[in-house]
Amino acid sequence: MEKNGSAVTDFLLMGLSEDPRVNMALFVLFLFIYLFTIIANVTLLTACVTEPRLHTPMYFFLRNLSFLDICFSSVYVPYLLAQFLSQKKISFPGCAVQMFSSLLLGNTECVLLAIMAYDRYVAILFPLRYTVIMSRSTCIAMLVCCWVNSCVIAIGVMVLTLRLPLCGHNVINHFFCEATILLQMACGDTFVTEMVIFSGAIVVLLIPSFFTLISYVRIIVTIMRIRSSEGRRKAFSTCASHLIVVILFYGTAIFMYMKPKSVDTANQEKIISLFYTVTPPLLNPLIYSLRNKDVKMALQKITK
Repeated sequence: MEKNGSAVTDFLLMGLSEDPRVNMALFVLFLFIYLFTIIANVTLLTACVTEPRLHTPMYFFLRNLSFLDICFSSVYVPYLLAQFLSQKKISFPGCAVQMFSSLLLGNTECVLLAIMAYDRYVAILFPLRYTVIMSRSTCIAMLVCCWVNSCVIAIGVMVLTLRLPLCGHNVINHFFCEATILLQMACGDTFVTEMVIFSGAIVVLLIPSFFTLISYVRIIVTIMRIRSSEGRRKAFSTCASHLIVVILFYGTAIFMYMKPKSVDTANQEKIISLFYTVTPPLLNPLIYSLRNKDVKMALQKITK
C-alpha cells in the first residue's frame, strides 16, 4: 500500500471523540464494560467446563461462544481505551493483524450463533433424536467448518483491502482498522474488493441470519402448542432475549458491510460498529446464563 508514492508504515486512528472531557467519561464507561465482559464470559466458560451436567452440545457451543467473546472484545476495547487517553498510531502490520482478527472472530460468531439456533431447533422439535443428530463428532465438525470458512474469508478480505493504494493520507476516522473504512480511503478500482466483501457478507451474515430466524420461527410455533401458559411465557421470554441479541448483531453488521456507499457519516459508522463489536460480548453471557437454571446452579457451586 502506498501514499503519494511512499509506503505507508502506520495509521492514525481518530477514535470515538476528540473532546478530552468526553474521552475521560468514555474511558471509565468502556473500562467497566470490558472488565464486566471478561469476568462474565470467563465465569460462564468456567461453569460450562467444570460442571459435568453442562457437558452437552448446547453448552459445548456456549463454551466456544464465551471464548470467542473474550477474544472478540479484546481485539477492540483495550486499544479503544488507549485512544481515549491519547490519539494512537497503529503500524501497518498491526492494522493487518487487527483487521484479520476482527474479521475472523466476527465471521465465526455470525456462523456460531446460527449453529446454536439450529441446536435449539433440534432439541425442541426432535427431543428424542437430539443426542443422535447433535453427536459430539457432528458438533466438532460444525465448529471446525465454522472457523475454517471464517478464516478463508478473513484472509481474502484483508489481503485485497490492504493492497489498495490510499488517497493521500493515512488518518482513519474510526476506532479500529475496519475493511469498509479503509476501502473508502482507497484510490483506484475497488470493485473486486467490494464484491469479495459483499460475497463474504452473504456467506457469513445473510445466510446464517436467515437460518437463525427460520429456526426461531419454528421454535416459536412449537412453543405455541405448549398447554401451560407459564411454560409458554418462560419459553417466549427466553427466545425473545436471544432474538434481541441476534437481531442487534446481524442487523448492524449487515448494514455496515452490505450498505451502499455514502449512506451515513463516519461518526454514525462508529456508533453502528459498537453494536456488533462491543455490545454482543457484553450481552451474551447475561442472555445465555441468567435465564438458564443449570448455569445458575453451576455458578452457585463455583462460588461455594
